[in-house]
Amino acid sequence: MKLQVPFIQLPLLFDAAVLAQEIEALGESVWKPHPQGFAGNSMLPLLAVDGDPDNEAFAGRMRPTAHLQRCPYLRQTLASFGATIGRTRLMRLAGQAEVARHADQGYYWVERVRVHVPLVTQPTVAFECDGHTIHMAAGECWIFDTWRQHRVLNDAVQSRIHLVCDTVGGGAFWDLVGHGRPHDADIPGWQPRRVVPDPAAPADFACEAVNLPAVMSPWELGQHLSFLLGECLPHPQLPQLQQHTARLMRQWKGLWAQYGDAAEGRASFRAALDAYALSVRPLAQGVMLRNEMPWLQVMTVMLARTAVASADARAAAKPAGEYA
Repeated sequence: MKLQVPFIQLPLLFDAAVLAQEIEALGESVWKPHPQGFAGNSMLPLLAVDGDPDNEAFAGRMRPTAHLQRCPYLRQTLASFGATIGRTRLMRLAGQAEVARHADQGYYWVERVRVHVPLVTQPTVAFECDGHTIHMAAGECWIFDTWRQHRVLNDAVQSRIHLVCDTVGGGAFWDLVGHGRPHDADIPGWQPRRVVPDPAAPADFACEAVNLPAVMSPWELGQHLSFLLGECLPHPQLPQLQQHTARLMRQWKGLWAQYGDAAEGRASFRAALDAYALSVRPLAQGVMLRNEMPWLQVMTVMLARTAVASADARAAAKPAGEYA
């Protein structure tokens, strides 16, 4: 999700030692290699489709895995966000390893913010985003702009472990963000609230059940395309891209009025989207976004693969350029 600033610290502070103890008790066997095979990166699924730790998809009902069920303070931590929780994992970065520079481009992250709570870390672990570098200290709670280029460097010997939660948020969550602190802001008297382990504290939270549309409504598709065109750097082909996009949106609105998201209309929506992708491909050569990504690549990953449901589109909704 694009934010106004690279990093925001939320006004929550957790007992990282207790969280780390819960994770240590799970043992090493529950950790998995990163699904994209990045060296030094491993993960432990906490919320996944149907609670299945082997399911890396984004489409489906997110549920706690058996690993999360064994960690009461970790559940209390997630509940304290006041959010509808989506795919959530522990992300481990080995010593002397890094998360390579990248920007998240998949549809799943367009409207989801990524919450980080460091459980095990060292002062030299550096998190970079759009040229700004911070250290997220153990127990702190941060969100950052995944749309900008970012990377993580662990130059220590020990591993770094973060709780990483993807969420659309909710009213209480965005109230927390409103009371947060941009990483470079000095706010007199600002202090995070300690969330101490409490067996009597709420540990239940809403889980995401709706994540990929059967067919994007004209309003959603138009919003995403307008955003991507607005993020483009100046280029002589932009007016033609805008014209082709306007034509697609006129088609989409007509089809939506005829079919809505009913299954019988999906072939027509798919044909319109495929024709659009084909027509803009030569025009988009060299068109770049402000986050240094090619417009055509991001449009394809974010929209062309997901705007109309299909087996292929849902299979394609796998991690694409995220592993912080």
